[in-house]
Amino acid sequence: MEFALSEEHQMLKDLVHRFVQNELMPLEKAVLEREASGQGAVLAAQERAALDKKSRELGLWGLDAPKEVGGADLPTVALIGVYEEMGATITPYTLAPDSPNLRMLLATVTEEQREQYLKPYVRGELTSAIGISEPGAGADPAAMKTRAVREGDQWVINGRKIWVSRAAEADFTILMAVTDKPAGARGGISAFLVDKGTPGFNVVRQIPMIGGACTYEIALEDCRLPASKLLGKEGRGFAPMQLRLTTRRVQMGAWCVGLARRALDMICDYAPQRTTFGAPLSERQAIQWWVADAATRIHACRLMTYEAAWKIDRERDVRTEASMIKVFGTEMAWEIIDQAMQTFGAMGMTKEMPLQLMAAKVRTMRIYEGPSEIHRWVIARNLLRLRR
Repeated sequence: MEFALSEEHQMLKDLVHRFVQNELMPLEKAVLEREASGQGAVLAAQERAALDKKSRELGLWGLDAPKEVGGADLPTVALIGVYEEMGATITPYTLAPDSPNLRMLLATVTEEQREQYLKPYVRGELTSAIGISEPGAGADPAAMKTRAVREGDQWVINGRKIWVSRAAEADFTILMAVTDKPAGARGGISAFLVDKGTPGFNVVRQIPMIGGACTYEIALEDCRLPASKLLGKEGRGFAPMQLRLTTRRVQMGAWCVGLARRALDMICDYAPQRTTFGAPLSERQAIQWWVADAATRIHACRLMTYEAAWKIDRERDVRTEASMIKVFGTEMAWEIIDQAMQTFGAMGMTKEMPLQLMAAKVRTMRIYEGPSEIHRWVIARNLLRLRR
């Protein structure tokens, strides 16, 4: 195992670093002002269009998509460097396409779906969402109640989904539904492609979240889909969904490294300048220990994430490692950002600084794609060989 990126992949990481510094960081002031005024932590349409144009010019689109669908086919190890740099900013921008849904599509699409969904998605012409969670179901897929019933050459779906990001604006949503209740996760859950505007697919409310973000609740009321909208094989949607979740969890490890690294840099820049009781904060043991522990934990999370990426590139199962990364990375970043806020005192509590949005971003990460408690349970269950 190599412990350094190849020259080519380091150059890509450096390029993304410059993109973040030159294009995304300057937009943070406007994002902070919008969030503080209640508009949400969002980009204006013209800002997003300019970022799309610039990132496309730099060759930063379709980085992990296969070449046959117009991508660069980069290994996961190279992408971790990209995610770390992108994670350091609060400007809400994602390089197209979003990797987790891409991975699920790659594992499941038919030739027809490849042309209609996958290729335009890689080109950045389509945006996607995914509907998994349900009111009251939490992180347990066995509790999923949304049903899809086959009627001739159609599927009829009824149920509700919640906490769906981008549901109102996404061009299509990957929707998980039960097609064989007794089989549960072992052959009873299927995935479907639902186009925006499909009758019966109703976005019933927007749910404001901390940090100026929002999610949506969806009601499916006799939502009829052609049989061709089944994604993958009937009853075999759980494994591709897990692939998608594992991709996001490893990605989150890199994001947390970027966020924590920025918070640590802020501490290191500010502590020597701030004097209390006749001495700089940087001379206080509490600050010194925060800095030392933060650097150590960031280093550990980075190594964990790169090792998982290395295994993914060799097609090895990293579900347990992804759970470890999800728990360690999010809790590590949360504590380091909190210490940065403490270092800045009252200034760290203001909405003029990025720390509060950084904290909110990490706090939500500790919930979505499975809360820490569930992942600890999964890790322990695997180690103790406990099964239902």
